[in-house]
Amino acid sequence: MDKLTEKFYELECSHLQPEVRISMEKLGEVLDDEFFEFGSSGGVIKRSELGGDHILKPDSMEIQCFAMHELGPSAVLTTYQLYNRNTEILTNRSSVWKKRRNGWKLFFHQGTVSTEEVFQ
Repeated sequence: MDKLTEKFYELECSHLQPEVRISMEKLGEVLDDEFFEFGSSGGVIKRSELGGDHILKPDSMEIQCFAMHELGPSAVLTTYQLYNRNTEILTNRSSVWKKRRNGWKLFFHQGTVSTEEVFQ
């Protein structure tokens, strides 16, 4: 894995850590102010809606088949599969990261339940 790909792998892992998922302060360090997500449940979640009823589950997760795609000098797309060890659910994931003055921030995220490994 090259250094840039490794950097984005670490960024993806950062918001999957249980201690980050349950802390709006720590999650806020990762998410862009304009963040939104198409969730695996079919709903749309915006950063402004996180917290309260939309707290993230601190499940144990594993990234598989990670890839990074440069979209330009200040935007990156990551794709991977995520295995949730608690629920035993596999999802296809994609994220768009934007470079901001204070570093790379997660701008968009999408998850779709999968029944098989598709990124090989």
